[in-house]
Amino acid sequence: MASNQQTRPGIGELAKDSASGRIGVVMGEIGGRVQMRPIRGGREWDAMPGGVVALSAREELSARLGARNGNSRAGL
Repeated sequence: MASNQQTRPGIGELAKDSASGRIGVVMGEIGGRVQMRPIRGGREWDAMPGGVVALSAREELSARLGARNGNSRAGL
């Protein structure tokens, strides 16, 4: 039986910071804040734990494809 309760994404998983609308990788939690990093790398930002939500399958696919295309354009 499936549960309707949603769990917060774990370290290394893609998630959305609903306050900013940004998608990133969960890097950890310090001082009551969740540290997230952009999917293509870069500077981490802090998000409130209640605002970090798991992506739908469609959102995750879109984010991964966008990162892959960006890397391809950059020659990576």
